[in-house]
Amino acid sequence: MNSPVDPAQPRPVARKQIWILVGAFFAPLALAFVLYYGMGVRPHGNTNKGDLIQPARPLPEVELSGATDQTLAANALRGKWSMLFIGDGACDARCREALTLMRQTRLALGDKMERVQRVFLVSGNCCDQAYLEAEQSGLLLGRIDNSAGQTLLETFPDAAQAASLGRIYLVDPLGNLMMKYEPDAPQKGLLEDLKKLLKLSHIG
Repeated sequence: MNSPVDPAQPRPVARKQIWILVGAFFAPLALAFVLYYGMGVRPHGNTNKGDLIQPARPLPEVELSGATDQTLAANALRGKWSMLFIGDGACDARCREALTLMRQTRLALGDKMERVQRVFLVSGNCCDQAYLEAEQSGLLLGRIDNSAGQTLLETFPDAAQAASLGRIYLVDPLGNLMMKYEPDAPQKGLLEDLKKLLKLSHIG
């Protein structure tokens, strides 16, 4: 005589279908977990346009001499977001392109532009004053062809070549070097990243 069937007990076929559904739901999650944490596979679709410097590098507070009798204060890279370029004071074509991009980017921020400053770290041959005064009003300038400047420069990636790479760097208001933009980076990328950072950040 057959034992009575409990209607609340799932049938073998139904139980199998439940496990198939559970597997179909959790398998992609498990695969993503293994790829991300086990094999180090990372998505390429970063929202930032520049290259993150990981981990961010705190810049030392050093006072730098300027083009004339003025100095760049030790805390000059604190309190605001800083777009920073390193190059020769004679300012070749790439130098002028980068400084102009920094100027135009700041202007494009509109009412948020006061939260951002432009900095030129000069590695030598200081400086093409006629160009800087005519085209780069408000640019902060500090010379790094001295011991204090070298102390600061050592914090940058590829420090020995930093003055010749033509990069633009982004420093946060706490003085952390956090992003770099190669000469071939999309020009609007710097502006897009800054807009996001200024929107999300409550400092600077």
